[in-house]
Amino acid sequence: MNVFLRLGLLLVIGFFGGKAMKLIKLPTVTGYIMIGLFLGRSGVDLLTPDFIEQVSFISSVALVFIAFSIGSEFRIQEIRELGKSIVVIAFSEAIVTFVLVTGVMRLFVNWPTALILGAVSSATAPAATMMVLREYRARGPLTSTLLGVVAVDDAICLMIFAIASSVAKVFVAHDVLTFNRLVVLPLVEIISSVGLGVVLGGGLILVARRVSNDAELLTIVVAAALLITGAAEQLGLSELLCAMAAGVTVTNGMGVVPARRLFTVTEQFTPPIITAFFVIAGSRLDIAMIPQIGWIGLAYLVVRMIGKIGGASLGGALSKSPLVVRKYLGYGLLSQVGVAVGLAIIVSEMFAGTQIGSLVLTILLATTIVTEVVGPMMTRYAIYSAGEAKKEKVHGNLQREAHASSHS
Repeated sequence: MNVFLRLGLLLVIGFFGGKAMKLIKLPTVTGYIMIGLFLGRSGVDLLTPDFIEQVSFISSVALVFIAFSIGSEFRIQEIRELGKSIVVIAFSEAIVTFVLVTGVMRLFVNWPTALILGAVSSATAPAATMMVLREYRARGPLTSTLLGVVAVDDAICLMIFAIASSVAKVFVAHDVLTFNRLVVLPLVEIISSVGLGVVLGGGLILVARRVSNDAELLTIVVAAALLITGAAEQLGLSELLCAMAAGVTVTNGMGVVPARRLFTVTEQFTPPIITAFFVIAGSRLDIAMIPQIGWIGLAYLVVRMIGKIGGASLGGALSKSPLVVRKYLGYGLLSQVGVAVGLAIIVSEMFAGTQIGSLVLTILLATTIVTEVVGPMMTRYAIYSAGEAKKEKVHGNLQREAHASSHS
């Protein structure tokens, strides 16, 4: 089969796989990963390594759009209004999770792999969390803080990853760990990536303001995404940080209504790219490795959950947040997909020829299926426990009215 036939089949089968997941109340992305598993090396081998290499640009572009979308949720005015608690909680839960997962993983694997797993574990899936909050029309201090934390969380994760991956490369190459390699080079990469994203985001704003219709706007957005991908790759920078910085620049510098229009147009274009991305990611999963990662995968899953819940609670206490935030916010941070899977793919390419890439990818994809089922359920539990789900309030009012009428 040629590459176009395979891509067409990938999208068609992935589409129906996503629909099937919805019927049984599971996240669509789980269906994409499962379909990829079936079509990949562990299934019928339709998506061969050669094919994945041929279409690798799809993963790069998809990651840029995902990071660009995450950046759009980072509205500085809203973060400022919510106060310092968001930043304190986000740093606390991300760093606590990184430290705990790295430490426990070191009991099973070498330092480079432990550092990478720890870095990736700090990422959260904002899409799954926001979907639950919208579905239940949640309002209140927990919901407001949770929205702010998930917006900041992945930016922190990318910074942690930049530093951890630099250190891991030194270990793999058996080089000497110096201050320059540990601190200076990662910081230069982070600052340069953010700076490039701000410049390209500013350029996108200038052009988008002069565009009259959605078709032209879409052309400009796609061009910007390709420029971000190409420029970051050419300069050896983080395309994810660059795209996120561009998203933050656009959403804060363009005005609420124009920015919303731009991101709405973007969302109409991205579904087939995102579908292909997750199906291709699933096709990389090697079932033969799952028995090898049994206890490692379970430990990663459990310790990550402990880190997220415990770290959020600690951050809430340090920032003197309301009790409902301290008790329940961590339960809304358990979903892990998107940036985490993207980082796992980057790791597999960054450490090609070593076991690090395949091990990290297998653990992430296998545990993502679990977190994408458990994560939304735990977010729902959090907002119901905090009394911020509107459906619960409506139901409670009806019960009180019925109770009052029975006594009248």
